[in-house]
Amino acid sequence: MSQVVETVDVDVPVDVAYNQWTQFEEFPRFLSFVESIAQIDDTHLHWRVKIGGVEREFDAEVTEQHPDERIAWNSIGGDENHAGVVTFHRLNDAQTRIAVQLDWEPTGVAEKAGAALGIDSRAVRKDLENFASFIESRGAETGEWRGDVS
Repeated sequence: MSQVVETVDVDVPVDVAYNQWTQFEEFPRFLSFVESIAQIDDTHLHWRVKIGGVEREFDAEVTEQHPDERIAWNSIGGDENHAGVVTFHRLNDAQTRIAVQLDWEPTGVAEKAGAALGIDSRAVRKDLENFASFIESRGAETGEWRGDVS
């Protein structure tokens, strides 16, 4: 099992950062490996990703979600075996720190080598920077979901 932990500070209030992160179908706009996400219901998502030229599909379940604090998930089938959590930390009225922890099982030689070399961490870091640029340039979220999942 490989683990990635990365953070980014964004120049938007915590509720704006959190609200944007709840808009899963917008992820392809800033996550480079995501082809599409279909939200099935409040806690189930269908992902299509492309990693190292290989396309994969899987379902994920949001296992915990608390507004302005955290979103946690697990994969539940398909080609991927991973779990993660994203947390939102208010730095001040206009800034938020976002922390992502992703635990995943690399398969095949290329993924295992990439994880060993830290390519997965650099990719997550770059995508967090993409998220920061996306939300900061907009100044507002594209939508929100404020439900609570325990």
